[in-house]
Amino acid sequence: MERVEGPGVARAPITVRHCATLEEYEECVRLQLITWGEDLVVPSGLFVVARETGGQTLGAFAGDQMVGFTLGLAGFRGGRPIIHSHMTAVLAEFRDRGIGRMLKLAQRNDCLSRGIQLVEWTFDPLELKNAHFNINRLGAVVRRYIPNCYGVTESPLHAGLPTDRLMAEWYLDSPRVAAILRGETPETSATAVRVTIPQDISARKQVDPPEGARVQREIREQFLSYMKKGYVVTGLEIGAKEASYVLEEESRIASQIAAK
Repeated sequence: MERVEGPGVARAPITVRHCATLEEYEECVRLQLITWGEDLVVPSGLFVVARETGGQTLGAFAGDQMVGFTLGLAGFRGGRPIIHSHMTAVLAEFRDRGIGRMLKLAQRNDCLSRGIQLVEWTFDPLELKNAHFNINRLGAVVRRYIPNCYGVTESPLHAGLPTDRLMAEWYLDSPRVAAILRGETPETSATAVRVTIPQDISARKQVDPPEGARVQREIREQFLSYMKKGYVVTGLEIGAKEASYVLEEESRIASQIAAK
């Protein structure tokens, strides 16, 4: 695929469509290298496997140039088909244009057209911008905290910390997701609890890894304790200096996350 650089590409309208060729999958590999470095790259062959086993690769294009993609793998949860959205990347110069949301909404539409009601993916609880997008903008909820999910990597993004992850559950046709995609904000129950972390933790962990590790240990203990008691992450409140994950009792929100 020829890559065109310059201001014209940056201003080009964005389109999202399925990827289906080896050339396009190799372009996904290139975007991975730019985004995460060599330590986290999956090969183009995995994209082929995803295509042939019910998964999906959606690409975002500015003209003919791929500027983002999302890779989803087919799976099962509770005997029902799901998509595990393994990775989503957007080139830095194209971020803050709503491309990530476009990719996720295209993923949702594709899944619903095939009778798939649930998409899952992992994300770092210390990366608050991603958390806000996943929870507040898309309507995902979280029931699971996975300590050191992928092991300790050499990626500079992880700052040498264990790869603790929250597992997003996006119930595509639920009342909660439908309301949030309409721009509505669900009410929070009075019994909600909160896990609070510094607003600047993403930057702080890079310059002070021991401090990042301390914060990670503290929130890990809180998340695991609350989730063991049946609490579910339903929101993220962002203040000037701190951000708080909002957790509610599952019994209070069950009807809001049930599929139609």
